[in-house]
Amino acid sequence: MDRSHPSSNLTTLPAYLEASHHLLNLILQIPPIDPSASLRSTLLLRLTGEVLNSVPGYTPDEKSLSILLEWLRDLDNGWLAVLRSQGWDSVARSRISIQLPDGARSGSVSQTDRTRLKSMLVAGAEMLEEWVELLRAQLGDEETQDIETTLGGQLEDLFSGTLTEMGFLRGEFSV
Repeated sequence: MDRSHPSSNLTTLPAYLEASHHLLNLILQIPPIDPSASLRSTLLLRLTGEVLNSVPGYTPDEKSLSILLEWLRDLDNGWLAVLRSQGWDSVARSRISIQLPDGARSGSVSQTDRTRLKSMLVAGAEMLEEWVELLRAQLGDEETQDIETTLGGQLEDLFSGTLTEMGFLRGEFSV
């Protein structure tokens, strides 16, 4: 259903992010052991792409920006959990170490999925910068200063944990 449709309950970015946060937590609850690990990374790739493509469809505002940045930090941390074959504490919204059952193997993210993820994150970060520029253009100088305070350099650090883990911010290319 179209978010602009009157009966849609996801007409605002905060509502959309809250709904997708439940999906993020659910996906990250999938155990990081084979054969479930590949399902976990596939679903998280799909959610990542969906969210990054949907955000520009919403009208940017300062409140939405801080909620979005928090969601993206959780996404980055969630990807770290997946890449490191860690569990996820959905209450604390953080990675946790897990004890593998006897005979179980932790799953890893395939090279193809790592390449897709890198491409998604780089394109998503560029799109988000354009979206924030739109917000800046809509506001006056005084309000733009408030946005800069809210951002605090966070756009430059988007997905830095995930990209560093995959070797893209250290000058390595370990996909």
